[in-house]
Amino acid sequence: MNETNANLKKGLVMAGGAMRGMFTAGVLDVFMENSIEFDGAVGVSAGATFGCNIKSKQIGRAIRYNKRFSHDWRYCSLRSLFLTGDLYGAEFCYEKIPNELDILDLETYRKNPMEFYCVASDCVTGKPFYKKLETCDKNDLTWMRASASMPLASTVVDVDGYKLLDGGMTDPIPLEFFESKGYNRNVVILTQPRSYRRKTTALMPLMKIALRKYPEIIKAMQNQAQVYNSEADQIFRRADQGEVYVICPEYSLQICRTERNPARLDEVYEMGRIIASSKLNEVRDFLSGR
Repeated sequence: MNETNANLKKGLVMAGGAMRGMFTAGVLDVFMENSIEFDGAVGVSAGATFGCNIKSKQIGRAIRYNKRFSHDWRYCSLRSLFLTGDLYGAEFCYEKIPNELDILDLETYRKNPMEFYCVASDCVTGKPFYKKLETCDKNDLTWMRASASMPLASTVVDVDGYKLLDGGMTDPIPLEFFESKGYNRNVVILTQPRSYRRKTTALMPLMKIALRKYPEIIKAMQNQAQVYNSEADQIFRRADQGEVYVICPEYSLQICRTERNPARLDEVYEMGRIIASSKLNEVRDFLSGR
């Protein structure tokens, strides 16, 4: 390895997308099966909750528990939203599953030198907050929950003195952040196709009511589409120049953000596997600096 290659710091950037994240899970499982490793990873929302399995080296875990519990009201349901304020039950998803039902391998997670970050949105400042998750203990899992707490479908998460919601509201594709941490050879996984550009949500009037205590996060939500589109434009432009490597669906996945059909989840997961498998040699070459 020459000096240039020796200085490469390999990063993995994972966007969110709720149950479109099954695409990311498929990509990651192919990476793990083929010993493609990174020095660090950063995930937004589902990119964090499913992406953490690459650090604990648990192939198949994300698709397994999502299919197993897809119809359990404690996992995701209007009943959970009514009773707890969270569509995805906080206690069930971030305590019972990782500690009892489909155990997160904390020993492997903690021994793996790969850095892992999640992105959450600070409701008070309207800015993204990047949290390094070193142990995946209860506090780290709360940060992960914050990263994936969609507005209107979740309560504001209080952790370490912050009030937080979904990281995709403020930094949906955190490539710039990772480059600021020294990662100079980055693979970006998106759950939308290259042609996709976001529009301002039609739910904005409801957002303004639900988040009226947090005017700065409302401003961030109003700019969310512009931020995503700008980041996507830049990332694909740089991908064309060989500066980053992007893996994304070839077309819209056409899956509900809260999809509960195990067969549909499996289809999207397999799409991720197929695309990742077809690009293995290109990814290896890119990460090696060739």
